[in-house]
Amino acid sequence: MSSARTKPIRLLLVDDHEVVRVGLRTVLHNNHSITVVGEAGTKAAAVRAVKRLRPDIVLMDVRLPDGSGVEACRDILASHPTTRIIFLTSYADDESVLAAVLAGAQGYVLKNIDSILLIRSIRTVSNGQSILNPALTQRALNWIKAWPEQNGPVRGQSLSPQEERVLALVAEGLTNKEIAATMQLSDKTVKNYLANMFQKLHISRRAQAASFFVKRQA
Repeated sequence: MSSARTKPIRLLLVDDHEVVRVGLRTVLHNNHSITVVGEAGTKAAAVRAVKRLRPDIVLMDVRLPDGSGVEACRDILASHPTTRIIFLTSYADDESVLAAVLAGAQGYVLKNIDSILLIRSIRTVSNGQSILNPALTQRALNWIKAWPEQNGPVRGQSLSPQEERVLALVAEGLTNKEIAATMQLSDKTVKNYLANMFQKLHISRRAQAASFFVKRQA
């Protein structure tokens, strides 16, 4: 039996909506096992805050105004690998969860979660466990492992520079609208790039595109 944790869990809140951060701080305030050490409203601020405050856990939204939470997760874990990331978000689609798994997050919960379950989830991740959907995680791993045998661009149909950029943004968990804003393109143009990319890679889902991107980077 492991010994109980004696020090409070140091937690950083990351969400671009102040009302959400205030609500979370209120929920966690009376729990003596968790101490909110700071807040951030953007990806850049989150990365700086982790460097300055060294939290045990970062509770973060997937969507941030200056980038994705998935990208922030990668940046944080690259320089602070012992920090644990939990995504608290409104997005339950497979692609967002898969992007979180591939980025190295240990938790993914929805914003409609009960406060007691949220606190329990934070403690679970603090104790070295994950709160990710096992079936989805396994599916992501299977996609990545199987990719070389199943998929890849047809000879002579390599991705264009713009398609490569779209692919990278899809792997970060961005929506079409967010990709369009980042690349200063129309939604229709982004959809066209996605359609061409899917055809070249022989895929039909964004999650498969993210898997291909991660496998190729390895």
